[in-house]
Amino acid sequence: MKTICICGGGSLGHVMAAVLGSHNDLKINILTGHPEAWNGSVCAIDAAGKIYNTTINKATGNAADVIPESDIILFCLPGYLIRETLLKIRPFAQGKTVGSVVSSTGFFQNAEEILGSDAPLFGFQRVPFIARVREYGKTADLLGYKKELLMAAENIRDGFIGLWSDWLMTPVYKLDNKWEAILSNSNPLLHTSRLYSLWNNHEKELYSEPILFYEQWDDKSSELYISMDREFQQLCKRYDAHIPDVLTYYESVNAQELTQKLCSIKAFKGIFAPMKQADGEYMPDFTSRYFTEDFPYGLQLIKDLTVKYDIETPTIDKVLDWGIKIIQINRDSGVQI
Repeated sequence: MKTICICGGGSLGHVMAAVLGSHNDLKINILTGHPEAWNGSVCAIDAAGKIYNTTINKATGNAADVIPESDIILFCLPGYLIRETLLKIRPFAQGKTVGSVVSSTGFFQNAEEILGSDAPLFGFQRVPFIARVREYGKTADLLGYKKELLMAAENIRDGFIGLWSDWLMTPVYKLDNKWEAILSNSNPLLHTSRLYSLWNNHEKELYSEPILFYEQWDDKSSELYISMDREFQQLCKRYDAHIPDVLTYYESVNAQELTQKLCSIKAFKGIFAPMKQADGEYMPDFTSRYFTEDFPYGLQLIKDLTVKYDIETPTIDKVLDWGIKIIQINRDSGVQI
């Protein structure tokens, strides 16, 4: 029996624990900042009502309690916690296989620096599931599956990726190189283009109801997303990373078709833009992970790499500069990020 330690107790941590632990040949540990909230079992419920349920072997905030006995360590963490967590597990991680459900926020770069260039590492190109916590430490919603999953693997024996196909009940294929996982035109471009289109001219106006992130997606957001992706594709060529452009990925030929596609994806239904209530009305929540994750740890990584190759990115620059400015304004005003 293999033991997987999931680092992180967010939405993906809940769902990955439940799905992976539903297999009898896997034991699940949780390394989290809130171990007291995990009551010994967790379940995930998909849109059709299928339930994945598992008993958690251990939930702890102490890496020494779970990393030595675990075969695989899986990060389900926001970008700002990746480096910190790698440092915590390093004393116990020699010979362990370490991976991440998100590769676009610096996992491979930080892991190679902290664990060594010969460390067995893996990372998904896109997250395996769309997930939301229902009751922390107990239940979560699995909102959407993928037809297939792509994974980069370094210093890992043959057969490892096949195990994930069995565990996730979805075909998992190996990418040609790690850059095809590191470079992503998913969240770092998808989320940031939409946020900019929604609120780049925001002047503290209030809304009578929250905005649906995808179901109310518009052509302005699509046009910006496509423009950012064109710049991004120049970077992919430099790293020999074969990543479909957004129109190809979403089976569209122009901004209008892309809008229709994003508005209609079933797994995206009911997902709201990051907003918070204020006296019965709504305003943007600039402290949400849509901002604090996707600008400084997603889009910034892309920008840093384009600078290395003197690639001009006027659209990415415009969106990134706005996002970083918004985050800084909130920090300066005393809002906790």
